[in-house]
Amino acid sequence: MTAARTDIDPLEKATMRKVILRLVPFLMICYFFALLDRVNVGFAALQMNKDLGLTPAMFGFAASLFFVSYFLVEVPSNLALQKFGARRWIARIMITWGLVTACMAFVIGPYSLYAMRFVLGAAEAGFFPGAVLYLTYWLPTRYRARILATFTVSIPLATFLGSPLSVGLLELDGTLGLRGWQWLFILEGLPTVLLGLACLFVLTDRPEGASWLTNEQRDWLTARMAADAAARKPVGHLSLWQLATNKYFLVMALVCSGASATGSVLSVWQPQLLKSFGLTNLQTGFVNAIPYGIATVLMVLWGRHSDNSGERRWHTAIPLLLAAGGFTALGLTGTAVAPTIVMVTFCLVGAYAFKGPFWALSASWLSTSTLAAGLAGINAISNLIGGGLMVNVVGLVKEQTGSFVLGMLPLALLCAVAATCVLVLGRNVARAADMLAVKS
Repeated sequence: MTAARTDIDPLEKATMRKVILRLVPFLMICYFFALLDRVNVGFAALQMNKDLGLTPAMFGFAASLFFVSYFLVEVPSNLALQKFGARRWIARIMITWGLVTACMAFVIGPYSLYAMRFVLGAAEAGFFPGAVLYLTYWLPTRYRARILATFTVSIPLATFLGSPLSVGLLELDGTLGLRGWQWLFILEGLPTVLLGLACLFVLTDRPEGASWLTNEQRDWLTARMAADAAARKPVGHLSLWQLATNKYFLVMALVCSGASATGSVLSVWQPQLLKSFGLTNLQTGFVNAIPYGIATVLMVLWGRHSDNSGERRWHTAIPLLLAAGGFTALGLTGTAVAPTIVMVTFCLVGAYAFKGPFWALSASWLSTSTLAAGLAGINAISNLIGGGLMVNVVGLVKEQTGSFVLGMLPLALLCAVAATCVLVLGRNVARAADMLAVKS
């Protein structure tokens, strides 16, 4: 956005304030618990791996299975959300994944863990792109980077708060005959079920059905969203097959893979990386939270800056370059824990500051008819590469070499390639828009 925000119409200001306060904090809480599912397995591993007899490669494979089923189910899930409505579908997602998370406490070996991680990915699939899609029904273009950055702040916040929470739950070891990692899954899964039920009462599918807005506010928002939807997009109406082969869609998925891989790999392996420096479980939890706390603040400021400047391309690329630099330098930190934390912080700030501008950019490139499948497809592919592939790579390299850092070096290349791609493709889109403006 290039105009000053002081001239916002009072009706717009009142409407957007009411929409944001109604929807965003609740969805952030829901997403926070979704992300605990990804954080907690890394901390459960501090006890669980020994109990279940898991090698690093076996644990990496188990962790990655979540992303395989997530990939398979995500696009169908978003299409179902579009058909049945966000209120019912997001509630369904949350209730099922909460129950599956709690049931993770009762795995008895590698194969039952593999099965439950696969089922968990299918249960949770569609929540994030579904929530992003849902917010595009309510947020005009000029608000999206800032609000999407605020929504996705749940990602680092889940680890910032979830790290000490998870290691604290491990201290329940022996209570009622259960291990600490079992309590971890149970007590972080059941609240999600309750939030799923709350979705039925808090969420409204579309602005035109919002009884909590005045008639004037509903009319303004409905007209504004219709005007945004009518704007020309680089990706027009496409079938699923055409979308799957569209260059804009494929490049956006590759770009997102850099940030997704960074977040997924570090959420799974970072606790074990830090503990390898001789930290206790409790120390690991608190030290692990530091980079996420910093990323939580900076990603909101970066998303706000993107909205205020109206710029998306460089605001997407620069965080990826920061992550690439962090992974490259991580190999030079040696056995010192403080430099390692600094480099990991660079990586995580890059991965999370990326999200607000990127999802705003993606939504601006996709037409209304391709938005549901497009957002889900981008997220699904990026999670398959980032979580399904790269989490496994780190586990295999760690088992063969004894080094977490060597397994993370390919992430530096992936992030650098992703940054280059968004700069090149974004420039082409801008040129095409300029040519169209000249012709018209």
